Amino acid sequence: MHSSPPFNAPAARRLRAALGMAPGHVAYGLRAQYGLLVAPETVMAWERGEISPTSAELTALAGVLWCSPGELIAEPVSLREHRMSRGLAAEELARRVGLDANAYQKMEDTGRWKGNERQSAALAMVLGLTLAQFVTATGKDEELAEVLRSAVTTRWQAYVKPLSKMLPIPRAHLEQVLERLHGDYQSRMVATLSWGGAGGSAGAGDAGREFLAEIVGRFWDLAGRAA
Repeated sequence: MHSSPPFNAPAARRLRAALGMAPGHVAYGLRAQYGLLVAPETVMAWERGEISPTSAELTALAGVLWCSPGELIAEPVSLREHRMSRGLAAEELARRVGLDANAYQKMEDTGRWKGNERQSAALAMVLGLTLAQFVTATGKDEELAEVLRSAVTTRWQAYVKPLSKMLPIPRAHLEQVLERLHGDYQSRMVATLSWGGAGGSAGAGDAGREFLAEIVGRFWDLAGRAA
């Protein structure tokens, strides 16, 4: 069963008010145009952020409010949320990236993208994803974090190839970013020990853990988030 997309409640209320509609008018439109039995009280609960419409209800609500589904979705994160924000059916997106519809749907349901390099590039283009958004939407954030943690705590050169397979970043640029990230981490550890901050080695441990916890954000700051 699909969870509800991240609903932008203030936008729904603003769009309804701009059309001069009451919650009852929206409920009537959902029933008359889309066959959805939604009470005016439910529409009001959506707008207060107490509950969220289902995917089908959100798409219908967008139709009633004369807007795109994307205007009713808060910042998209998952693959499904990005697809819905573009107003695309799963079958249409699958066709445009060169995947069997069932295979794509399984990837979307599990949150694990398994498309090849060409399909990944097509996915990012069709959905307008930045590199950072692509990694998050395809469920690779933790994998990226784990590789980066290993790269800065050991020999960064060994992780250029795995990262280049994961991310469409030119190898030379990736090497520069990893070398800088590795240097920043090692410098922080040395500096903390030299200063004897927070109890010497204990302080170094805290500094190291803080750096590693934020490593994906640091990586994107250096690599650039744009595709």
